[in-house]
Amino acid sequence: MNPQDPLANLHPLRQPELIGWWPPAPGWWLLLGLVLIAIGVLVYLLRRRRRRNAYRRRALAQLHTLHAQYQSDSRAVEYLGSVNALLKSVALHAYPRDTVASRHGADWREFLNASLPPELQLHSDFDNAVYRNSAPEIDLDRVHAAAQHWIKQHRGTV
Repeated sequence: MNPQDPLANLHPLRQPELIGWWPPAPGWWLLLGLVLIAIGVLVYLLRRRRRRNAYRRRALAQLHTLHAQYQSDSRAVEYLGSVNALLKSVALHAYPRDTVASRHGADWREFLNASLPPELQLHSDFDNAVYRNSAPEIDLDRVHAAAQHWIKQHRGTV
């Protein structure tokens, strides 16, 4: 060391303290608040949707019960009548009463077919089986699939 060097008398440089992670900057608090609000809104919307679709879950469970009962006792006419009544009650819940309540026969079938894909469309055999208490050569598995699809996929207006 050179005694005449004035820099030699200086102390070594000190490193500044590291910046801690707590407390976060105001921007992080704002972001946290926005995320919590978004999560709250999402939970609210999901719960409301689940509540609105509770009638669909109940109807699907009832349809499954009707189908299991039909498979055990093979009473086609009773099964078709019960499925038709179930579809009507679901429609009364999802659509305005004056739109659905008076429909029957071909008009009711066309109303149901409007929400069904072509491969599941109900034919006039459905009308005959439901309203005339006879089920000649009607494909009940297709009727069950059509009812299940309609309950899941219809778009109500209420």
